[in-house]
Amino acid sequence: MTEAANTGVAKELSTEHRSLWSDVWRQFCKHKGALVGVVVFLLIGLSVFFGPLIYDADPNAIDFRARNLSPNLEHPLGTDNIGRDTMAAMLAGGQVSLAVGFLAMLIALLLGTLIGVLAGFIKVLDGPLMRLTDLFLALPILPLLLVSIMLFRDPLRTLYGPETGIFILIVFMIGITSWMHTARIVRGDVLGIKEREFVLAAHSIGARRRKIIFRHILPNILSPIMVAATLGIANAIITESALSFLGLGFPPDFPTWGRLLYDGTKFIQITPSRVLWPGLFIALTVLSVNYIGDGLRDALDPRLRGR
Repeated sequence: MTEAANTGVAKELSTEHRSLWSDVWRQFCKHKGALVGVVVFLLIGLSVFFGPLIYDADPNAIDFRARNLSPNLEHPLGTDNIGRDTMAAMLAGGQVSLAVGFLAMLIALLLGTLIGVLAGFIKVLDGPLMRLTDLFLALPILPLLLVSIMLFRDPLRTLYGPETGIFILIVFMIGITSWMHTARIVRGDVLGIKEREFVLAAHSIGARRRKIIFRHILPNILSPIMVAATLGIANAIITESALSFLGLGFPPDFPTWGRLLYDGTKFIQITPSRVLWPGLFIALTVLSVNYIGDGLRDALDPRLRGR
């Protein structure tokens, strides 16, 4: 009896000391698609950022004698119509595409979280901020992006240079047109959390609104924010690829996956692989990020963790 009692106590203690993040990680590992997504995304990220250290070919080097080559030992992914190495361009373009995805996601996440928290926590601001959100949701995003880039591309190129200027413009425009869904999700969670006992207790002891938001509200809405972050990366990469495919993204000598896809369509009958590789990398990146988002959503749901 003593041995059995000790075993039961040990099990209870081990259950009590389970942390939130260990439960999240355990539940995340049960999602096979999310694990595959993490592996694929890490492989793509490592290849893009560390691959140029191993394969140090210049993505802008022109060799007319080696143009439109199929994959070979010297050029593993072939060459384009003016002899530039496709693999070097893919690695360089991946760095830009992922950078656009992460930075645009950060802008959208910060803006959406700020508006969602203010709308959900401060009743006076709820109506105006939600009508602003509805207004942005009603706008046709792609035409708005096209018009904005046409208007501000040349001034920013003059101020910051052709590459940095268009990078700032695309990241900023994608960020400020992608925050609406995050704002609505965050607002819904805040409306529920602000009626909980610990928030009402903080109000009763005279805690300031800013302290309540940072100490009680934000830590309890991390799950939808993290899921929105993963999905925001995929959305930003697709949007940048669409802009580049339409010819309004980065200049030809500043490759991204979308720009490479756009350039490759002109020579699809000569070198079909020029369309295959950027399309494949865009699809794999977006799919892996979406699976990671699904895994995070399930792992951060307390009902699925059995809590």
